[in-house]
Amino acid sequence: MMGDRDFRSIIKSAVSSIGKELEIDIDPKDIQTVHLMEVVQCLRRSYYDRTEPQEIERRGFNELLSGLLRRLEYGSEPKEFAIDNIKLKGQADMIVEDSILLFRSAVDELESPYASDVLYLNACMWIYDKVDGMIVYITGNRKETTFSLTRNKKMFEEVVRRIRVLNDLLKEKKTPILEPSTQCFDCQYYERCFMKKNTKQTSLAELLGIGKND
Repeated sequence: MMGDRDFRSIIKSAVSSIGKELEIDIDPKDIQTVHLMEVVQCLRRSYYDRTEPQEIERRGFNELLSGLLRRLEYGSEPKEFAIDNIKLKGQADMIVEDSILLFRSAVDELESPYASDVLYLNACMWIYDKVDGMIVYITGNRKETTFSLTRNKKMFEEVVRRIRVLNDLLKEKKTPILEPSTQCFDCQYYERCFMKKNTKQTSLAELLGIGKND
């Protein structure tokens, strides 16, 4: 706090506003159009985003990296891929010399890419009809880690399967099964799937009731 102005709140509001501008445009009522991001992440999260949305808390500008790059002049245009009567809509961050490029933020340097990013990149190669691509992870201290990928049919078939599953569940208004992952704790729907988050630091002794007076 400096003077009477809460600069932390101002920055938080700015990040939130920019995030809303960069959000992928998904019409929750159009279940015959599915965005690629919806099927590479937890299907339950995507289902709630369409049926009972809850705003996500953005914590920094690094989370906006991919969206900002898509808006620049060398960013790619969104494209559709027909799967029976369903339209899969996807967008790469950049296409350079016939290669798909995705840029993602990371807390630390990674030894391997996140599975959801690999699925996204591979699907983009089919949508844009390219044979190879790269995921570039950038940390807060500007360290880069790059992973390359060649187009894989079986991996894309898994994305197609998930598209059909999400489409069917939206039609039937059925909540998808749990897909536990390391991303669950930061999900805005965590408490709908698991127990209420405990923000208070609790010691093992307190959990076991040791040292409490009768």
